Amino acid sequence: MTHRAKTASPDSTPRWDIFCRVVDNFGDIGMCWRLARDLAANHGRDVRLWVDDLTAFARLCPAARTAENGGEARIEGVRVRRWGQDFTATAAAGVVIEAFACELPPGYLAAMAGRTPPPVWINLEYLSAEDWVSGCHGLASPHPRLPLVKHFFFPGFGPGSGGLPREPGLPAARDAFQRDSAARAAWLAARGIDAPSGALLVSLFSYEQPALPALAEVWATGGQPVCLLVPEGRVLGDVARAFGHARLATGGAAERGSLSAAVLPFSTQADYDRLLWACDLNFVRGEDSFVRAQWAGRPFVWHIYPQQDAAHRIKLDAFLRLYRTALPTDEAAALAAFWQGWNGFDGDGAPDPATAWPAFARALPVLRGHARNWAAALAREPDLASRLCEFCVRIAAEKE
Repeated sequence: MTHRAKTASPDSTPRWDIFCRVVDNFGDIGMCWRLARDLAANHGRDVRLWVDDLTAFARLCPAARTAENGGEARIEGVRVRRWGQDFTATAAAGVVIEAFACELPPGYLAAMAGRTPPPVWINLEYLSAEDWVSGCHGLASPHPRLPLVKHFFFPGFGPGSGGLPREPGLPAARDAFQRDSAARAAWLAARGIDAPSGALLVSLFSYEQPALPALAEVWATGGQPVCLLVPEGRVLGDVARAFGHARLATGGAAERGSLSAAVLPFSTQADYDRLLWACDLNFVRGEDSFVRAQWAGRPFVWHIYPQQDAAHRIKLDAFLRLYRTALPTDEAAALAAFWQGWNGFDGDGAPDPATAWPAFARALPVLRGHARNWAAALAREPDLASRLCEFCVRIAAEKE
């Protein structure tokens, strides 16, 4: 049974404003768009989503184009606005979320300071499995000059965190799709995908990956057919090189020995979910696709966003420690070695992806069961939107 926390009635809190900047991997806006829709549809919140680049956002949500030139688009119950005005005439909302290290516009911050009572101000942080998250989740930070208090809210994997985005009915929809082989086949056929019999179906959504050509050689010369489904993105140049092509474009295909590839257009979030559900193995990147891969209940490989001085390795290792806890020793080692190599840490004790693949491939049957159990355990925890609503209702009550 899916646990969704009971929250106050829609009228118990005023409008919510979410501020998000679009980045080139779309992870930030992807997470915010899911959260905004969940708050509106399933918690009765009046949500306004402020996005700095509507043209980029429109690739994920085509209807966002109608909010250009200072207008407002009502999309799936969410008010979408362009973040480009000075905000001097904008009234602050009762709950204000600045997402993923973006800074609020000065004019809007001034409006917040003039509001009575002051808004519940949330800094929605990046997802992490690091130990320190539970100690920082929910902490208050008074503004140094204004009569405002910001609270830090960390998505995460345990009871001491803010939980993960999960809309109602997601596990049931996934299970229904994965049980229905005809629905899966029809979904693939509608996208022109005709995988060879017995092929390992692999989605590949990654940052640039110089190790891919060597791994592709292993796949191409192996005994099992491998079919890559590659959403339009930054790894396309490496995919083309792996097949000896100058370039590959959306709608293109390539074949080499036992390996084939099809390039898919940028899709809606719902369609991307079905891609993850349809595949046997999912390569994902950043944060939004990383979370959705876990809900897919399939083995996956995470390409974490690279940071200076390899700071991202700490975050990667923290999740690996958590995710591998219930795995047998050999499968846990194979998973860690492949993930480390895929993230470019092969020179630091881990093998490169091509070398690590055979052990990882042998581990896949065990990893399939583990992925299902992991998703089921996560689904027993309250989700991000529910925990956020409960937290904001409590903070608002404390202000009265």
